[in-house]
Amino acid sequence: MTQEELDALMAGGLDDIDESELQSEEENTQNEEKAENSGGDEEVYPPPADEKHKVVAQLDEVTKESEEKATQILDIMDNISASMADAVEELNDVLKFLEHEKELFTKLSSNFPHIKTFKEELNRVNEMIEKVQKAIESGEATQDEIMMAMDIMQYQDIHRQKIERVINIMRALIKYMNRLFEGKIDDSERVKSATHISGDENDELVSEDDIEALIAQFGGA
Repeated sequence: MTQEELDALMAGGLDDIDESELQSEEENTQNEEKAENSGGDEEVYPPPADEKHKVVAQLDEVTKESEEKATQILDIMDNISASMADAVEELNDVLKFLEHEKELFTKLSSNFPHIKTFKEELNRVNEMIEKVQKAIESGEATQDEIMMAMDIMQYQDIHRQKIERVINIMRALIKYMNRLFEGKIDDSERVKSATHISGDENDELVSEDDIEALIAQFGGA
């Protein structure tokens, strides 16, 4: 906007300003804002049918890798559960020994009340029994939680089956589309399609190389 137009605007002379210029400036501002928000990166749709974008192949990799990792996790959790079971069993043996020691020091403390050592040892044995009992309870609770986690991990197999069902549907659709567009003439014997028809206004024609590249792109899917 020129200085004269700005002066006219300040003076209230809106009628002297070309309305189309205002709209053009507004559109330019909006386009600049859109360009800034998009960051200048434009994604191409549909994406090229290369190894990176093959949908079915990627889903196959997901199901395979998820099943392998789930099996590894289940094996690790099973080993942890087995180790915890061994630890609980050993703690039970320790508890039996402490119970025997408790009986012994209870008798000694009763028969020799004047000897403080027997009473002190009895108190320490009782404290150790309480600690071992808590450790056993904690180990058993951990085993239960591990079993619950292993049960939850079984849902991974259900998810794998759902993904495989999607893959099967997609493959069936691809085969159906191939049969639907199948011709009686072999592609090698087919007359090359025309890229320009008389009367077309647009002179920008698609070359045969472009058409073959497009067919190869979708055929590679």
